[in-house]
Amino acid sequence: MTAHLTRRRALMAAAGLGLSVDLLAGQAFAASGDLAQRKLVVVICRGGMDGLTLAPPVGDHDYAGLRRGLALGDDALALDGTFALHPALASVHRLAKAGQARIAPAVATPDRARSHFEAQDVLETGAAVVYGTSTGWLNRAVDSLRAQRKIEALSVGPTAPLILRGPAPASSWSPGRGVDAQARLPTLLQDLYKDDPVLGPALSRGLATETMAQAAMAGLAEGSETPSMTMAAAPAGGGVEGYLRQGQEAARKLGGTLAGFMREPGGPQIAALSLDGFDTHANQGGAKGQLANRLGYLDAVLDGLHAGLGPEWRNTVVVVATEFGRTARVNGTGGTDHGTASTALLLGGSLKPGGIIGDWPGLKTTALYENRDLAPTLDMRGLFKGVLADHMGLDRRALDATVFPDSAAAAAVAGLV
Repeated sequence: MTAHLTRRRALMAAAGLGLSVDLLAGQAFAASGDLAQRKLVVVICRGGMDGLTLAPPVGDHDYAGLRRGLALGDDALALDGTFALHPALASVHRLAKAGQARIAPAVATPDRARSHFEAQDVLETGAAVVYGTSTGWLNRAVDSLRAQRKIEALSVGPTAPLILRGPAPASSWSPGRGVDAQARLPTLLQDLYKDDPVLGPALSRGLATETMAQAAMAGLAEGSETPSMTMAAAPAGGGVEGYLRQGQEAARKLGGTLAGFMREPGGPQIAALSLDGFDTHANQGGAKGQLANRLGYLDAVLDGLHAGLGPEWRNTVVVVATEFGRTARVNGTGGTDHGTASTALLLGGSLKPGGIIGDWPGLKTTALYENRDLAPTLDMRGLFKGVLADHMGLDRRALDATVFPDSAAAAAVAGLV
């Protein structure tokens, strides 16, 4: 390990954030010119993030009727005549108004099974089919970029994520137990028992009841002069709001720490983060609630990254993606179930200003996928390809054949940077 890497470890350990962060350390060299300064961050929101809440199509005439209690109105942060951002994404909205953030509102991987295990496999391997390869597309991208410049890979977390497994050597280090580990357990259990006729429905009912009970207790604690035992240990500032502020400050610190690594001479050019807790089957909430809290956390990470990078933000592109979206209609417990297309976010000072990425299929019943989900109009691989080609300088032939095997039909989205 180099001295630079040792300092990075010490900084991350001091941060004490306990989140899954995967860093790819890149060495600049003179022959690559401007490419050596470019940075890419991939954020994976695990659990199936609801794109219709992240970037609500408030101008679509069918939106409010489908989303009912989850629909956002004047509290949404307008982007154009059709789309807005969730009010928890205030930092992202400021970047969007400055021409440094865009949305891809109907994007999906090739997978249509609506299983977390299978969809995350396709998202991270970049294959056209489930379990089509055992290595990650980001690892293969690093391996291909090694022909142009020296790049070292570092996985920070208890295990290397699939997106980083493969031929490119990768170091690993774990800063400690991830605070999002508990949020991921329901997702894993639901996939494990989804085909069991007895345990599957029982688990779903139990999780829905637990979610509603936690929401009720939180509301009781906020409105009571005598906080419950659960809220008694809340940080200064009080109750649920205090916990949320503390979590967002930790998230902002995470983004800032990562930015510090990327600013170092010879530091990371590429980074990947995993955030859990986006599986919102019950009590999803609208402007406030369960999903709003997770979006606020995501916004804080991105805000910390933007502020921490400083002038290097102009050389950076950030991609935020999830394994699948949620159903267009609300379910019986105030949540949404596993769907198909979701919304991806692109941010960065290297990003070209513009409107939405891809095409909007609309929310009319006849336009829904299998009469339940937002229909995909953009292949996720094309989005990744466009960034890797135009921003990181990766050869398009390598993208079509190696990084994303047998993917020539998924054309790279051009003109993003």
